Amino acid sequence: EQEVENLSGLSPNPEKDIFVVRENRTTCLMAEFAAKFIVPYDVWASNYVDLITEQADIPLSRGAEMKGKCGTNESELELSWLDQAYTLKLSFLKEGHNTSRGPEASWRLSRIQFTYDTSERTYFKDAVSPGKHTASSHRLSALVTPAGRSYECQAQQTISLVSSDHQKSVQLLLSEVRLQPFDIPADFVFSEEHKCPVDQREQLEETLPLILGLILGLVIVITLGIYHIHHKLTASQVQIPRDRSQYKHMG
Repeated sequence: EQEVENLSGLSPNPEKDIFVVRENRTTCLMAEFAAKFIVPYDVWASNYVDLITEQADIPLSRGAEMKGKCGTNESELELSWLDQAYTLKLSFLKEGHNTSRGPEASWRLSRIQFTYDTSERTYFKDAVSPGKHTASSHRLSALVTPAGRSYECQAQQTISLVSSDHQKSVQLLLSEVRLQPFDIPADFVFSEEHKCPVDQREQLEETLPLILGLILGLVIVITLGIYHIHHKLTASQVQIPRDRSQYKHMG
């Protein structure tokens, strides 16, 4: 038996949501993220002859209803809000593949489907031919993560979806993501994180000046040490005169 819980109220960030799917009283899917959709739609121009394109910015509502489904190789999270005017469905797939190191497994976000209603007045103003539309991903392979680990990415990522509304491009903006749809080790506990390339690069950019500073400091210390030892050795050596006439002063 599968249960679902919206724990978004526990997040200190009002834009970040937390969703949990549990099976047999154990967490089988856990997701934390902030999401917003940028949806283009048509309105009449002031002459009521031409069409112009407006843009709706639709955040994922904190009070979203949710459904979830866990499986060995396929999992799913479905969220709906504002009386089901908006529905987001995320599908995940786990698969094995052969590498030079042998067989390995990973999971990925394999499909996104976003249904929206342009007759909903909170975000759509005077849409032409209002009604429901569906924006979907095409051959998606996102958030790829080694099996048994969670995906983490603080940076904002943009995923493009194609809408049934005249093939318009809908943008999904994801940020502050921590997600694991398979192999959760304990109830409400993520596995070790797999950071996205953008976060890895930002982390490197933050630590690189510190590393370079430490290396430079070490080089200076070593150089000063070598100079001090060399100076000591040369000072203690007997200076042999090169001019033969000076030998009479020796002995």
